[in-house]
Amino acid sequence: MPAPLDADSIRRAPKVLLHDHLDGGLRPQTVLELADETGYRDLPAGDAGDLGRWFRQAADSGSLVRYLETFAHTVGVMQRPEAVRRVARECALDLAADGVVHAEVRMAPELLTAGGTPIEEAVEAILDGFAQGSADAAAAGTPITVGALLCAMRQADRWAEVADLVVRYRDAGVVGFDLAGPEIGFPPDRHPEAITLLDRAGAHRTIHAGEAAGVDSIRAALDGARAERLGHGVRIADEVPGEAPLGPLARRVLEEQVPLEVAPSSNVQTGAYPSIAAHPVGRLHRLGFAVTVNTDNRLMSGVSTTSELADVAAAHGWGWDDVQRVTERALGAAFLDDAVRVRLLTDVVRPGFAALRA
Repeated sequence: MPAPLDADSIRRAPKVLLHDHLDGGLRPQTVLELADETGYRDLPAGDAGDLGRWFRQAADSGSLVRYLETFAHTVGVMQRPEAVRRVARECALDLAADGVVHAEVRMAPELLTAGGTPIEEAVEAILDGFAQGSADAAAAGTPITVGALLCAMRQADRWAEVADLVVRYRDAGVVGFDLAGPEIGFPPDRHPEAITLLDRAGAHRTIHAGEAAGVDSIRAALDGARAERLGHGVRIADEVPGEAPLGPLARRVLEEQVPLEVAPSSNVQTGAYPSIAAHPVGRLHRLGFAVTVNTDNRLMSGVSTTSELADVAAAHGWGWDDVQRVTERALGAAFLDDAVRVRLLTDVVRPGFAALRA
């Protein structure tokens, strides 16, 4: 008999995570300890349980602006390389303990420089932390590979600098480039020299688009930044009405199988949709869009990869076929060497699901 499709079984399934923010996944206890070490005095609570609840409640406001304000605290305690290394190590360990076998975790290194840390040292601290966490996870019997995505902030002017870092560190664990921050008013081709640099180097990129803004933002990410994946991308559903024909961009995204890094709980928190049941993830998946399921910010949303998949499966009537399909899609869309991808698929993902379905 197949294992029941519940949180316990999904936790044992080998999972792939493409959209997770390093500064959105800190352990509450770590936030407290780092604040104490650095003299950061602005935390809204002094107990780990209370602090975790505060983050979730603030993020639950239904406002993307309020949601983003929570990051002032996590970024505030990550202004030293040793703090960044600790957070990155714990991120890898936490994901591995949740059954994630490959993750691509993103961070804007420019946000880690306010305390005087050179941006290169910030990147190296991220990579060192992921490497240490992956080694510790393997020693604990929960192997994971973790790649770093470096974000440039749309509203800032350091895009070319971040793109250069992506190219310089891609043999050390950086797997691609991202644009994060406010979509509206900051188009993804605002600094074309950064996109040209990535193009010349053949560097991978995923672009936040179709989260707070609609299909025009998605079109700009694909055409202006030549995005290979869409961070969120869920507003493509604006062109997927009921029984009517798909809109032209939706047809293109479907035909080209552009991967959508969908994060339903996060979208509900920021007010894009009223509930996971009302979220279009199920409809898009059913129509054959390249949907993947992601956490976005585990601390703020109070989620894990397991809980997100379990909640989506329950709300949209998914079975093991669906969970395995979105996992294999995510692996196919990952910025991995093909040899590593094939090994994970044949030696880890498919045997892991086969054991749960036996």
